Amino acid sequence: MTSFHTKLENYAALAVEVGVNIQPGQNLFIAASIDSVELVRLITKKAYLAGAKQVFVDFADDEITRLRYELAPADSFEFFPSWKAQEKELLAEGGAAFISVVSQSPDLLKGMDPTRISAFQKAAGQALNKYRQYVQSDKISWSVIASPSKDWAKKVFPELSEEEQVPALWEAIFQAVRADVPNPTEAWIEHDNLLHTKVDYLNEKNYHKLHYTAPGTDLTIELPKGHLWCGAGSTNEKGFSFMANMPTEEVFSVPLKTGVNGYVASTKPLSYGGNIIDNFTITFENGRIVKVEAEQGQEVLENLVATDEGSHYLGEVALVPHDSPISNSNLLFYNTLFDENASNHLAIGSAYAFCLEGGKKMTREELAENGLNESITHVDFMIGSDKMNIDGIKEDGTSEPIFRNGNWAF
Repeated sequence: MTSFHTKLENYAALAVEVGVNIQPGQNLFIAASIDSVELVRLITKKAYLAGAKQVFVDFADDEITRLRYELAPADSFEFFPSWKAQEKELLAEGGAAFISVVSQSPDLLKGMDPTRISAFQKAAGQALNKYRQYVQSDKISWSVIASPSKDWAKKVFPELSEEEQVPALWEAIFQAVRADVPNPTEAWIEHDNLLHTKVDYLNEKNYHKLHYTAPGTDLTIELPKGHLWCGAGSTNEKGFSFMANMPTEEVFSVPLKTGVNGYVASTKPLSYGGNIIDNFTITFENGRIVKVEAEQGQEVLENLVATDEGSHYLGEVALVPHDSPISNSNLLFYNTLFDENASNHLAIGSAYAFCLEGGKKMTREELAENGLNESITHVDFMIGSDKMNIDGIKEDGTSEPIFRNGNWAF
């Protein structure tokens, strides 16, 4: 049986070698919670051994974050430090790699004033907009991974004792990222190749629209001309591969901004801004969100949609079979990094430039002219289930099955 430390070492190595694929002389920026300090130290060590020039670490603490929302003056949430944005911009311009280690409690800001949350999200989104463009055009290598915190583990495993919760979440993460197998790197290469068979099929088909049907869902999504399906590994502007999300089970593309019509129901809770949004339905007309209804988190969802003009539209369409490892674990992670990889999902907000032919080299204006959405936010929400069917509609109006009963139909 593989020891915990071996699996943690494997995980750190995957983050460095597969996640961002650090190159000699490259800088690395890590954003993480203090709950993940052991993992961050190992990642730092692996990065230097791989030839990293310097590793910069930005730690956060959930308790300090909540104290700010409880006690800081309201107008402080409209401010985002320019030097923090400039740090990321300058590092990105110099070709640095970026790792985010997510650990936040899904209920961190439960009960806090939603206007404070939306004000901060908007301020951060505006300040980090230039850095986001580096990310969404694949100019840099970046990767999002996870590490347990006590509150997050308690949310996922409420039936376990306090002593068992964090170890159980570690095991679930190790399994999801393949850190528990004999050769994790080889396992990721094999997984990447498998996802690319789906990517190649969809790109060859070049569907004009997708039609989703499921309980509570009847949605049509038009795809822009020149759209590309992507999956698993990406390539930065210097030609080096990286894995943006670990885990990942999705293949994804971009919708035509004005080509979304109908309604869609969520199938998993959405953890956003330290709050849970659950059992919600979103209605679209000509791409624009015209109505949202949520049993839990209505105001938080309304504020998300109102972030800017682009947050009224979609920026991503992603396909994930119901019969996939994270879905089959029957765990609800209350964390989008994992839950989006157990379910078909969509994203409110900005589109990825690399999902359009030539998009990596296009200006923002050119991307907009080609039908891609721009926003200071990008938030995935889950819509898949074992009852979902998806059809690909060709230019001539004929349709073919892509998903049946939640799984690939080809």
